[in-house]
Amino acid sequence: MLAESLERIRREIAAAARRAGRDPEAVRLVAVTKTVGVEQIREALALGLHDFGENRVQEALPKVQLFPRERWHFIGHLQTNKVKKVVGSFVLIHSLDRYSLAEALQQEGEKRGCLVPALVQVNVSGERSKHGLAPEELADFLAALRDFPRIKVEGLMTMAPYTEDPEETRPVFRRLKELQQEAEARGMALPHLSMGMSNDFTVAVEEGATIVRIGSSLFGGAP
Repeated sequence: MLAESLERIRREIAAAARRAGRDPEAVRLVAVTKTVGVEQIREALALGLHDFGENRVQEALPKVQLFPRERWHFIGHLQTNKVKKVVGSFVLIHSLDRYSLAEALQQEGEKRGCLVPALVQVNVSGERSKHGLAPEELADFLAALRDFPRIKVEGLMTMAPYTEDPEETRPVFRRLKELQQEAEARGMALPHLSMGMSNDFTVAVEEGATIVRIGSSLFGGAP
């Protein structure tokens, strides 16, 4: 079941990338394991998956400790009091969304003498239920991050509203791509766009996603 799902998803990612004139290898699949047990993670590893995403610190850490060589991504809302547990355990934080969190990440990076790779989360859709900066706040926030040398900003992240018709998510993903281009025009390199989940990842890839976060379509379960 997992092997079949993974093969289908990889095929759909590749087809979407080619439709956009992109190299399929430029898209990284992050398997979201927040409801997934250890045996399924082992099965995923055997199938060649090595990037895994978790959104709750306490549930994630035991998995990180069991599989320390894999690339763990923190994709959920990060509280400042959990920063000490996240820095050093995850290769990329997808949810940098406020100044106070940047301060905490900078401080922890200083203590550990390490860089903290992160994506800035943007609430493109404006949904109240979602975290992230408003698009109009992004330029000033990115400028402020220049004062935090321990934070390595690698790109942007967004979540589109859930919809039965994935095509409806296209304007959200297209806008994040535009924000990336606007930032790069100001001299800030933001190579990664983390966008697209189980129900809309093909549209996200067509619009420039370099990272897609897929859980239910891969492992089964509710979206």
